[in-house]
Amino acid sequence: MKLAALISGGKDSSFAIYKALQEGHEVTDLITIIPANEDSYMFHSANIRLTELISEACGIPLTSQLSTGEKEKELLDLGKAISRVKVDGVAVGAIESEYQAYRVRNICDELGMEMYAPLWHMEPEGLLREMITLMDIRMVKVAAAGLDESWLGRIFDEQMIMDLKALNRKYRVHIAGEGGEYESLVLDAPFYKKRIQLLETRNLWMGDRGIMEVVQAQLKDKY
Repeated sequence: MKLAALISGGKDSSFAIYKALQEGHEVTDLITIIPANEDSYMFHSANIRLTELISEACGIPLTSQLSTGEKEKELLDLGKAISRVKVDGVAVGAIESEYQAYRVRNICDELGMEMYAPLWHMEPEGLLREMITLMDIRMVKVAAAGLDESWLGRIFDEQMIMDLKALNRKYRVHIAGEGGEYESLVLDAPFYKKRIQLLETRNLWMGDRGIMEVVQAQLKDKY
């Protein structure tokens, strides 16, 4: 199937692309929605403009669409972006979010496309373990109890999974971040032809939540 992939730069949308390629689909386009509202119900916002560098890294063209980020109205912007590409279906990184999956599926139905969600209802801990063996992932936004500034910039590894499990037991934090507890950034993945190198970052902490903002980054040869 010829697919366009919704891409935020985070682990879930990136891993959905990896799964699509592994299953023999052709990913011909990337689609990014850039919300004006960082608390968008639908779309990841932290370092979203790095999707341009990700597009360059993997050699897949990017379609970007600005959005107000207003609840429900932002779906019109998503529909506009999807209608601009000529594909059979749309790949999404949804794991458990009925809110996201239902709305993307409706847009796909209206446009005569299929929604492809390879991570849907996968067991979160096993999924994270698979991700960390294949991708270089960093924590770039936190917004939940137990996630303080020290988490910003952390590499997703075995220790992080154990720490997230502890926060799940104590505060019911979803270990895959499906409740908006955190956002991530993928610096390298199997389908990247070059990896992303962070040259300058800065942490912005706002009392009970924060973002690691990427100020400058570049592509680097993988070998």
